[in-house]
Amino acid sequence: METINHILRLLAGIGLFLFAIFLLEDSLKNLSGRNFKLFLQKITKNKVGAAAGGAIVTGILQSSSMVSFMVLAFVGAGVFTMRNAMAIVLGANLGTTLDSWLVATLGFNVDIEVIAYPAVCLGGLLLILFSNRKTAKYIAFFLFGFGLLFIGLGFMKTAMEAQVKIFDFSQYAEMPLMVFLLIGFIITLIVQSSSVTMALSLSALHVGVISLPIAAAIILGSQTGTTIKIILAAIGGNASKKRIVLGNVLFNVFVTIFAFLLLKPILFLITDVLNIKDSLIALVAFSTFINLCAISIFLPMLDSFTGFLERFFKNSDSSSTAFISHASFAESVTALDLFRRETNYFIHNSMIFNLELFKIDTYQLRENSAFKSINEKNRFYFKTKEEKYDFLKLLQGELQAFYLELRPKLRTEQYSEINQLISAVRNSMHSVKSVKDIGSNIADLRHSSKEIKYNFFIHHKKEIEILYGQLNAFVAQEKAPSFKNIQAVYDSIETNYTSALNNFYSEAQNAPIEDIDITTVINFNRELFTSNKAMLMAVKDFVLQEKQAEGFNEIPMYKT
Repeated sequence: METINHILRLLAGIGLFLFAIFLLEDSLKNLSGRNFKLFLQKITKNKVGAAAGGAIVTGILQSSSMVSFMVLAFVGAGVFTMRNAMAIVLGANLGTTLDSWLVATLGFNVDIEVIAYPAVCLGGLLLILFSNRKTAKYIAFFLFGFGLLFIGLGFMKTAMEAQVKIFDFSQYAEMPLMVFLLIGFIITLIVQSSSVTMALSLSALHVGVISLPIAAAIILGSQTGTTIKIILAAIGGNASKKRIVLGNVLFNVFVTIFAFLLLKPILFLITDVLNIKDSLIALVAFSTFINLCAISIFLPMLDSFTGFLERFFKNSDSSSTAFISHASFAESVTALDLFRRETNYFIHNSMIFNLELFKIDTYQLRENSAFKSINEKNRFYFKTKEEKYDFLKLLQGELQAFYLELRPKLRTEQYSEINQLISAVRNSMHSVKSVKDIGSNIADLRHSSKEIKYNFFIHHKKEIEILYGQLNAFVAQEKAPSFKNIQAVYDSIETNYTSALNNFYSEAQNAPIEDIDITTVINFNRELFTSNKAMLMAVKDFVLQEKQAEGFNEIPMYKT
């Protein structure tokens, strides 16, 4: 019965430790938000910076899996190159050892109550007093996680200490190290956290249940076991995601085999050459050392390694999307970021479609570096008008489906952002449809031999070119997308609609024009007005915050 109680205490410790890691991940992810992603993208200009960035972000967020999910999404979407994505993954493995250093130095050398209980107490007070404030709430979660991490560790440590008094573990000490490597792999496979495996190994090592070589073998097993989670995340993904996962698996398998074969020399280096006599510190130093060595080996040959990975998996992605097809709902913040990129891409191509129908040069839009290679790859520029329209309809449908699946996974404060983005998509498509519907009117006016009709078309063509230049400047952040500036553009759309129609009526009184021509002009003017306003609404929803955009909600979509 006593043994069962010790096992239950051990399991409770594991459960608390896992929950603590979840709270730490969740709090840090929400406190950091988009900044870490921007930081990652900024420093990934070279492979050394990418590896360092992966280590730093993982060290802070304390989840190599979360960073890996982020990388899978961004490499699939073309934000990261394969080479730099692999460098981030290599660095992420090193970053996870920060938590191990924390546990080894504080968890076993400092009175746990001194650290854990005040943190839990303060977290509880913050949660009760300021639960309606996002920042305070996640700081409270962080304090809870920090405290529970050490309380869970305390449960594991005391369970090990009690069990070692009534059970003789020495009979297992002579088993081959390969067995313990397998045990480490299985434990990590079950709990899906190498940090838990490290904590268990440190606890067992602390009370003398296992020796340093056995603990090191268990840690090596966890190195490969932790890859299962991202393998599952890549199932059904595109070729780029699968290549990154393959690279991660090969890297971890290499680390495991390399370190296992050289286990005794490495441990000798740590304990005798570096003179680290504390077995707990030696184990964490071992974990850090093997990852540093592996990174040092892989970074110089990263180009060759990524070239090798490129040979695997055929690109078979038939989706119209450029970004969201690579998103993982397990990382909802990243998914929302990719949804924003996809919305930008949709607006970009919608503008190209509308301008091309007016035979306006789209060179500046086509040269947009964010989308040029994507459109060249899917041959968007070579599609016919009908094919472009079908492409946009399909893309809208995929965005709508993604929105319906992602929205329930977001927090309430993120609803306004995703609702505005999907509204931008709908308005953009509305604009495209309105222009497509007057395609025959555009051709009629553009080729008309009657000056009044031709001049009416030329006037609108010039206005469209100016308008879309302004809208693109807002989207590209080349011009401040303030409410005042967007309101000014809207006023110009209304003014142009009214003045163009009044000028046409004045000229029609003295020009030979048929009734059908008048109908064509009026229909063209109304639909173009609708299209221009819809495109402005799309840009407004994309660039403005919810409160800034509220002033546009009363604007009517039709005017006759």
